[in-house]
Amino acid sequence: MKQIYTKLPISVALLTCIVCALGFGLIALWVSDQQVRHFDHKIITAIGQLESPFMTRLMKCFTIIGSGLPVVIIILIAMFVLYSVLGHRRELLFLAVAVLGSVLLNTVLKMLFRRARPEINRIIEANGYSFPSGHSMTAFSMYAALTFLLWKHVPSRIGRILLVVLSSLLIVTIGTSRIYLGVHYPSDVVGGYFMSGCWMAACIWFYQRYEERMLPLRTKSTA
Repeated sequence: MKQIYTKLPISVALLTCIVCALGFGLIALWVSDQQVRHFDHKIITAIGQLESPFMTRLMKCFTIIGSGLPVVIIILIAMFVLYSVLGHRRELLFLAVAVLGSVLLNTVLKMLFRRARPEINRIIEANGYSFPSGHSMTAFSMYAALTFLLWKHVPSRIGRILLVVLSSLLIVTIGTSRIYLGVHYPSDVVGGYFMSGCWMAACIWFYQRYEERMLPLRTKSTA
């Protein structure tokens, strides 16, 4: 029974990786064939109806949270807690690989697809290509990785639910802010989520395989 329990998360992670890869492939195909315009237009129109001075300030705030310096600060704080407080080194490496790998992957994909950013309803300026959304990929990878690492340290079920809900809200809101501010199409954000989901599932799969292989060695060394 113990063997089934340890194998199950790995199987789920691998399945999630495959499903997200297929989802990204479908979105990428639609973007390449220009078949996603109707979807993008409907979502942009719906989000555009929410525009107000307060909402603009709020969306700018969430966009800042998902970019540059704030991301670096969050990662450094998380690494400090993992290393100095919890005494985890492998988890620290996992977090670094998950986030930095996501940033690198996004850069490569943007160069491959070279999709221009939207020109309508532009509230802020942004450079570079549009697909997939870098903010969405970074937010997804960072908060998913932190949720995965913190999960076992949260003792209560309610606490774990709150952890997942908070991470999900941050991921969705950061992605939505990019659409609201006019610097990404909805398909950029959805594509970013799928690709980060694929990347994170792969990271978790490899990490759990490594942990499973190292467990007998650590058990033997402490015996």
